[in-house]
This record gives sequence, structure tokens and C-alpha cells, in this order.
Amino acid sequence: QVQLVESGGGLVQAGGSLRLSCAASGRTFSLYAMGWFRQGPGKEREFVAAMSWSSGRTYYADSVKGRFTISTDNAKNTVYLQMNSLKPEDTAVYYCAARRNYYSDYDTGNKYDYWGQGTQVTVSS
Repeated sequence: QVQLVESGGGLVQAGGSLRLSCAASGRTFSLYAMGWFRQGPGKEREFVAAMSWSSGRTYYADSVKGRFTISTDNAKNTVYLQMNSLKPEDTAVYYCAARRNYYSDYDTGNKYDYWGQGTQVTVSS
């Protein structure tokens, strides 16, 4: 089993920045990739970013490219999401996710095995 705990959410003005953290514990050696998803009010969950744990290759939703950066600290088993130039439409609960297996796509939520509890990000205009 793997446990994921997010932190770093909060309230920020449009144009501001936040950094989310996701600490993984348990059988982290079994993980292939980690990612971030979000669910805004009245919206479905959507993919934000992901990273292959072994290759370090990153993947981003078009809506966040150039503004968000996913990174990892392997020694700490932690994945980060640096969010810059935030917009009100980025307001959502952000979830960290992890999976054990390789798939060619990284943006499908049901291919992730573990999920965190979520952290709220609110961007005011």
C-alpha cells in the first residue's frame, strides 16, 4: 500500500503562486508515476500534470502548460506542483495520485492506484 498526503493549498490572488506538496509513504518503490488532478466546483475531475518516477519525463494539461511545473524529490518521496500565474479558473481541490504500472497515457484518472485526500486551492480575482 501507498499513502499520499497533500499540503500547500490556500487562498491566493490572481497572478500569484502556490506550491503543492505530496508526500508518499509505504511501498513507494513500487510506483511508476505520480500525478496531479483537480476538481473545480461543479466540474468533473481533470488531469493537471504527471511525471514518470523513473525517467523524469513530465506531462501537462494544455490549460496549465507554461504556468505549472511538476517535480520530485526522490530522497523524500515527495512530488511538488509549482503553480504560477494563477487564474480564478484554477480554483479547485487538487489531488495527488500515484500508480504502479506503465501506461502510454498519463491523463486518465482511473489508471492511478492511489489518491490523496485533496487540498483546496482558491484563486480570487
